[in-house]
Amino acid sequence: MSWSETLVLVVGLLALLGWWLWVTASRLDRLHRKVGAARAVVDTQLIRRATVTAELATSALLDPVSSVLVGEAAWAALAAGGSDAETTPGLPDELWTLLAADPRGPVERSSLAEQISERGRIESELSATLREVLADEAEVAALRAEPGGEEILADLGSAWYRVQISRRFHNEAVAQTRRMRRGVAVRVFRLAGHAPEPRTLELDDEWPDALGRPGVRAAEKSSGA
Repeated sequence: MSWSETLVLVVGLLALLGWWLWVTASRLDRLHRKVGAARAVVDTQLIRRATVTAELATSALLDPVSSVLVGEAAWAALAAGGSDAETTPGLPDELWTLLAADPRGPVERSSLAEQISERGRIESELSATLREVLADEAEVAALRAEPGGEEILADLGSAWYRVQISRRFHNEAVAQTRRMRRGVAVRVFRLAGHAPEPRTLELDDEWPDALGRPGVRAAEKSSGA
């Protein structure tokens, strides 16, 4: 093989390697964007669930103790999600008063890992509080019978269901991205750049049995009609 043929072969191999690295880097970038978009959806649904929960707390449908517990849990979730009057216009004025009067001020977190962990803890506490308040099927049925009760609980069920679906989609996107980041080429050529490694959002989003699934309740209403 002549020198010129060897040079052409080397150039061709380098071009092929460069193309493959470009394709790999582009795919990794798309996965990072997918994770970011999925996280934005999760945040939106978590804020929606907390907003509906706040509406439930201030609706006078619950007893005073339950209203306070649910309201505090909703307030904490909204504060953790960085909600404000523009992003959550439907939040009751009572909850905005609590948010504005937070004596702790803005919470500073040193890392993405701590931020995600804290968010998961607060959202888990909201789930646990709602499960405790909505544990009795007879009481939930009585809430639905009250004026406006069916609508609020239906909104809560819908928001909660979307939280579960969007979080699982987000975590799957994170898993795909992390698997690709562990590849030899990605690590050797530093194709991830300075992008932080994505993390799954772990929280307790177990459903209150007495609340009933949105799809199941819709089917029951149709059959009953």
